[in-house]
Amino acid sequence: MAQTSPLATLIELAEKQTDEAAAKLGKAIHHSEELEQKLLLLKQYRDDYSTKMQTEMQSGKGMQQIRNFQLFLSKIDDAITGQHQLVIDGKRRVQIEQQHWQEQERKRLSYNTLEVRAEKVLQKKELMRDQKQNDEHSNRQAFYKR
Repeated sequence: MAQTSPLATLIELAEKQTDEAAAKLGKAIHHSEELEQKLLLLKQYRDDYSTKMQTEMQSGKGMQQIRNFQLFLSKIDDAITGQHQLVIDGKRRVQIEQQHWQEQERKRLSYNTLEVRAEKVLQKKELMRDQKQNDEHSNRQAFYKR
C-alpha cells in the first residue's frame, strides 16, 4: 500500500475545497441571473401596464379607474425597486463567491507548485546517487584493471 505524503493530502483537500467553491460560484451566478430575469419581467410588465393605462385614459375612463391604475403602477414600481436591490445583492454574492474560489484555486496551485519542487529535488537526489554509484563502479573497474 502506497503511503500518501502530507503534501498529497493537502493537495487533495485543496482540490476538494476548490471544487466546492466552484460549485457555490456556479449556484450564485445562476441565482443572480434568475434575479435579473425577474427584474426584466417586472419592468416589461410595468411598461405593458403603463401602455394599457395610457390607452384607457385616452378612451375616457373614470377617475377611479385611473387612480386604481396609478396605485397598481406604484406597487409595481415598489416591486421593481425591491427586485433591483435583490439583483445588487446577488451580484455582490457572485463577487464574494468568485473571490473565495480564486483563493482556493491559488492555494491549490501553490500546493501543486510545492509538489513539483519536491519531485525535482527527489529526482536530483536520485540522479546524484546514480552518478555516485556509476563513479564508484568506474573507480573499482579502473582499480582492478591495474
